[in-house]
Amino acid sequence: MLGMNDLRAGVVFKMNDEPYLIVWSNFLRMAQRKPVRQAKIKNLITGKILELSFKLDDKFEEADVQRVKASYLYADDAAATFMDSSTFDQVSIERENVKNVLPFLVEGAEVTLLLFEGKPIGVELPKKVELKVTETMDATRGDTAQGSVMKDATLETGGTIKVPMFIKTGDSIRVNTESGEYVERV
Repeated sequence: MLGMNDLRAGVVFKMNDEPYLIVWSNFLRMAQRKPVRQAKIKNLITGKILELSFKLDDKFEEADVQRVKASYLYADDAAATFMDSSTFDQVSIERENVKNVLPFLVEGAEVTLLLFEGKPIGVELPKKVELKVTETMDATRGDTAQGSVMKDATLETGGTIKVPMFIKTGDSIRVNTESGEYVERV
């Protein structure tokens, strides 16, 4: 069982029979009050983020979440399919559970699958990925008079992000998968 002091960033615990990841946590003790741990937690199945305060006597069960290396194969209207790198089994995850990572996945990309009690529930991507720009408008002289100007660019995965004006069609760029923002040209 996990107590209030065990609930730190990165810990996965079970609450209401669902796995939650602690994204951020802070211990708070105020004068003449009982101590609490404020935390921002993310439901690993639905992706919802909650902000809660835990008391000293709150106890939680540690979640049975395993991480498995896999390769991305393809996605259709219903699910995304991955291949387990150790057993070469194909694993499908409902499209709804991976819709936020699909714009950063190219065929053959190495990812980490999250399994909750043996069932696949989500995907962890590397912090940054390299993708090719397939379409963007050209910059024209005078576009940057306002300073840092961004434009839309379509990536090889079909996703769209904002990039600086100097990026051209065919350039390879590095993208932050957590925020979905442009990082640098490769």
